[in-house]
Amino acid sequence: MTARIGVYPGTFDPVTLGHMDIIRRGAKLVDRLVIGVTTNPSKSPMFTIEERMATVRREVAGIGGDIEVVAFDSLLMDFAERQGAKVIVRGLRAVADFEYEYQMAGMNQQINPRVETVFLMADVALQPIASRLVKEIALYGGNIAKFVPEAVREEVVARVEKIGRKGS
Repeated sequence: MTARIGVYPGTFDPVTLGHMDIIRRGAKLVDRLVIGVTTNPSKSPMFTIEERMATVRREVAGIGGDIEVVAFDSLLMDFAERQGAKVIVRGLRAVADFEYEYQMAGMNQQINPRVETVFLMADVALQPIASRLVKEIALYGGNIAKFVPEAVREEVVARVEKIGRKGS
């Protein structure tokens, strides 16, 4: 029997409790989950891709199942094809996410109709969490403990101390 392989792509800058929820749940849907860590030209990352991959690897270590963390800098559908994936796992937080993800799923289906997109609704308690907002809160000295794993909180705080906080 062929293994069901799924890809969960993202920048994970930083990885949040919302990401971790989708990873745990997505891993139950496939035999092997590949977490694709990518760059996004429209975003300014706080952490390098190598740092983000190391963080994600550390955070998924205790989940169990066949989970692999891989960097990519190509079209998602090309990456999925190289991984042998038949499923793209995406998390949805709000209606705005759905509109964007629905359009992307349609474009991806045009590129590679053999790969399906599966949407997982974010846990209600985790819906407001976004990496972009976590970074902004941290840069202004706010407490991000409710939004990221503890080791990630420590990494973000250390990076903010290195680059400097905003505001007074």
